Amino acid sequence: MAWVDLIPNVFKDLVRLDASAGSGLDRTLLELVKIRASQINHCAFCLDMHTKDALASGESVERIVQLSAWEESRHFYTEKELAALELTEAVTVLTDGFVPDEVYNRAAAVFEEKELANLIASIVVINAWNRFGVSTRKTPGDYTPGQH
Repeated sequence: MAWVDLIPNVFKDLVRLDASAGSGLDRTLLELVKIRASQINHCAFCLDMHTKDALASGESVERIVQLSAWEESRHFYTEKELAALELTEAVTVLTDGFVPDEVYNRAAAVFEEKELANLIASIVVINAWNRFGVSTRKTPGDYTPGQH
């Protein structure tokens, strides 16, 4: 389904929300969060997009590859990135209950309050993008870095 063509205002609003949510956050951290959420949600299109964007912005292949096993590969990431990845998993998999206090508290300890709000907003937005990508069978492969 070409949902972008069918409901262009929703797409445009989501693009604006995405930009607003990510403002003030480190670009590398944001791409890691988007890749990790997309892995969890099995969104091939978003994985393609955010991996390409991360590589284009200088992220290493090694760190991207290790994201699916970040808990066993903690030495590749900063304390802030680890807190963001843990929070990403908790927010993305809400069907398990809720975001545990200890996960939220670890993130709150390394992010300023506004940064944390932006991070949570960014996690929510990538989950929305993933749901559109997965449910409409968006095909990966044609994205070029910076296209959207």
